[in-house]
Amino acid sequence: MAAYVIVDIEVTDPVQYETYKRTAASTVTAHGGRYIVRGGQAERLEGTWAPRRVVVLEFPSMEQARTWWSSDDYRPARDLRREAATFQMILVEGV
Repeated sequence: MAAYVIVDIEVTDPVQYETYKRTAASTVTAHGGRYIVRGGQAERLEGTWAPRRVVVLEFPSMEQARTWWSSDDYRPARDLRREAATFQMILVEGV
């Protein structure tokens, strides 16, 4: 069953964040993932959530998403992201 990593990001260092994006992309595909949403326009329809930059990744399973997130190849990108942005990230199972 597909799984989705959903991230709300506030970029604090745009230059460093561009480096993160380049570094992270190959790790996502190497673990069977793909980008569904990558920072496009977001519009609030209801509620109070005001996301800044939304990213949605799709993986074949929750296990593959967790493996990607904790992998040695993603770790350098994750460290770059922590220096370039604040974020909220969840993993959800699809239908």
